[in-house]
Amino acid sequence: MHGRVKVKTTAQQEEEKKKEREKKLKIYIAARDACFSKRKHGVYDDEALQLTQQLLSSNPDFATLWNYRREILMHLETVRDEDEVQKLYQAELLFLESCLKVNPKSYGSWHHRGWVSARLPRPDWARELGLCDRCLSLDDRNFHCWDYRRMVVKMSGVSVEKELQFTDCLIGSNFSNYSSWHYRSTLLPLLHPESPEQTPPVTCERPQASPPSSPQTHFHRVCEEQLLKEYELVQNAFFTDPNDQSAWFYYRWLLGRAEREEMISCVYVSREEEKVVVVFSRPVSVVSVGLLLILDGQPQRVEWQSVHPHFKHSPVWICSLPPGTISDPSNEHNLTVHWTERHTHKDCALYTGRTESWCRDSATDQELFRSELSVEKSSVLQSELQSVNQLQELEPLNKWCLLTIILLMRALDPLGYEKETLAHFQTLKEVDSMRSAYYSDLCSKFMIENTILKMEYAEVRVFCLSEQNLTTLCHLDQLLLVTHLNLFSNQLQRLPPHFAMLQCLEVLEADNNFIESLEGVYCLPKLEEVSLKNNKISTVADLQPLASCPKLKRLDLRGNPVTQLGGVESQLAELLPSVTDLLL
Repeated sequence: MHGRVKVKTTAQQEEEKKKEREKKLKIYIAARDACFSKRKHGVYDDEALQLTQQLLSSNPDFATLWNYRREILMHLETVRDEDEVQKLYQAELLFLESCLKVNPKSYGSWHHRGWVSARLPRPDWARELGLCDRCLSLDDRNFHCWDYRRMVVKMSGVSVEKELQFTDCLIGSNFSNYSSWHYRSTLLPLLHPESPEQTPPVTCERPQASPPSSPQTHFHRVCEEQLLKEYELVQNAFFTDPNDQSAWFYYRWLLGRAEREEMISCVYVSREEEKVVVVFSRPVSVVSVGLLLILDGQPQRVEWQSVHPHFKHSPVWICSLPPGTISDPSNEHNLTVHWTERHTHKDCALYTGRTESWCRDSATDQELFRSELSVEKSSVLQSELQSVNQLQELEPLNKWCLLTIILLMRALDPLGYEKETLAHFQTLKEVDSMRSAYYSDLCSKFMIENTILKMEYAEVRVFCLSEQNLTTLCHLDQLLLVTHLNLFSNQLQRLPPHFAMLQCLEVLEADNNFIESLEGVYCLPKLEEVSLKNNKISTVADLQPLASCPKLKRLDLRGNPVTQLGGVESQLAELLPSVTDLLL
């Protein structure tokens, strides 16, 4: 045993480490308290600068100390000449590099570096770009560094073309570089704008763009020649690694989306309820956009309300007219709704003897939904579909490939590719079961769109969505005029708040679903019959929204758990006094 080095036990080592940590903690707390005391008393000297440096070197995420340090530096600026300030801030940049080595994603360090660089009398932007290059080579997903780089590029006037070449290098070395793909998407519209009259800027500073005036105006689109090159680049990426999502997201951006024209799509007037309903092409807040109702040439003072208390922004808004304004069936009335923010309007005439009237855009226009998916020419989309189909033959179970095929088919011919789309959705749910609910909801959205597109006329008022495995409801603003809605045998669990947009609904058939909530069956003035057989309604409280429907006469609840409750019939009679035909 003699001559052998004594080995400390684990317990001894832990005890020594504990004492060392306690010693460091005491020093840290003492320095922190000293900083707080100096700041409280307005002391901005070199000692305070050293104390904050000591603390931030070990903990660069102490935001309060960065604030104090900036206060010190601003004070020192006032008492030193320009050369001294230059040296002071250069030393600060070196100190910040040591902080970034401790935590390369320290928000406080990157923010402070940007602040220092902006105040430096003679900044060395080339050095700062070099620092960004080094940091991104170590971690190309360092979003703090990307933000700082954009600031440096803007301040130094680096050309868009040079930055685009920078993304070429990063993508060339690593296809799975989402940040580079994203940065590229912000640069291309500046260097290769779609419209010839849009002159690309010299630097990366983004110009102010006015809002698009029509669906054909796409400031962020890229000219066709460059798009074809980008398609080739991104296809090289996802053919190389079909499972990497970065290239697929960029590809989706390349295909682009149209910006739907902001307009009033429908005006509906009811003589019986003495109300006007306005439907917009997008959710709006009438408080902010300004809506003016003119009846028979006279402006009306009305209060606009959304269809449900949950909605501050909604595509559907309602106003009630003063009693007796339009109730006389022998009178004809002309209404105009002005959307002052967009300088647009829509007219509607309520003729003699008519109880209701409306003016709306055609719901059969396929561009209504197709524009949400892509604005590319059909020839380009067809070519892209062929390319992705080739990849799908090689990678039949690749989820990104399958989803892209679905989107391309939807953009080309949603009705013609309906059967193939459903088959691809089924495959998607099998290969990516973790997201099966998302695919079910997306498929439901597309099936509802197809049903709307199949309407022979815009005035169709009976809408059938039965047996389509729907898990969600959407585009209900397009169904304002529907009087009969059939949701029989789907997989719906609730009728959400936007269901209240169905202001003309008279009959609702929703048998054989999994409905637990009727939240959206709210203030439907014409609703008379509701059939909810074989659902999951379990309490009388679940039926509370129906009490807001004044004309409800028939309610079928057979096959719901609520029917097994004691005294349910008397409770429902009290809750829904207008119901005369209750089936339990």
